[in-house]
Amino acid sequence: MNKSELIKHVAEKSKVTQKQAESVLNVLIETIQDTLRTGGELSLTDLGKFSTKRREAKMGRNPATGATIEIPAKSVPQFSAAKALRDAAARSDA
Repeated sequence: MNKSELIKHVAEKSKVTQKQAESVLNVLIETIQDTLRTGGELSLTDLGKFSTKRREAKMGRNPATGATIEIPAKSVPQFSAAKALRDAAARSDA
């Protein structure tokens, strides 16, 4: 499912227009991004927890030249799935 399919699905399930559903989805995405940008954490029951994780600087190797390079430290997004989400995915395996 892509974003436009999700918008259509949300609009049908919640009985709102697709424009309203798109607006809500865009605000949700923006809120998650803003929270992570400030180093915060966002937890949604039955879905999971969005947070950031710090990756320290490390040495790497350029595969084309073999030269050693320093990879700088950075923050990366992290998602931890809630038990309800993991259980839903496990049921799809059956």
